[in-house]
Amino acid sequence: MRFRLTPRETSFYDMFAASADNIVTGSKLLMELLGADSSARAEIAERMRAAEHAGDDATHAIFHQLNSSFITPFDREDIYNLASSLDDIMDFMEEAVDLVVLYNIEELPKGVEQQIEVLARAAELTAEAMPHLRTMSNLTEYWIEVNRLENQADQIHRKLLAHLFNGKYDAMDVLKLKQIVDVLEEAADAFEHVANTVETIAVKES
Repeated sequence: MRFRLTPRETSFYDMFAASADNIVTGSKLLMELLGADSSARAEIAERMRAAEHAGDDATHAIFHQLNSSFITPFDREDIYNLASSLDDIMDFMEEAVDLVVLYNIEELPKGVEQQIEVLARAAELTAEAMPHLRTMSNLTEYWIEVNRLENQADQIHRKLLAHLFNGKYDAMDVLKLKQIVDVLEEAADAFEHVANTVETIAVKES
């Protein structure tokens, strides 16, 4: 770690941790959606929407702090990228829940639960990693594991697409379900973007 001659703004660390904790909340709502009947899904979507709004507020707080801080704990561009990628995760998860409700999906295809399990694990790892930004320690396993999970998510996504296009689904249902599984895949990609940004920061700060 480089020797610092000046103090660094520490509230960024707390805000990143809060953003990541909110993503865990979102991933739990996704898991809850799996076991819910159609009548309960609208209420879950409302809670997810509230979580997504909380994520937006957290992101705006980081940007405000960034714009008003003379000294930052690491490069401004990396702070912006990290905050934006964390926000993207919540956006994609909220979009997936909203689509399930809007399209009135009776039953999600087999394999979606695996997608959501991967997202839940990535959320836990991300929340555990954020406090380590203070010291830049014990982060290597985090970004390696998140990249592994993203590769797993890619495989699940491809299998889901093959399943949707096997001719057993109505064409309109295929379009609706494909949009949902695609958005969940985008959430997995966003987790990888967060991990890659953390790796970039750690390398710069080493």
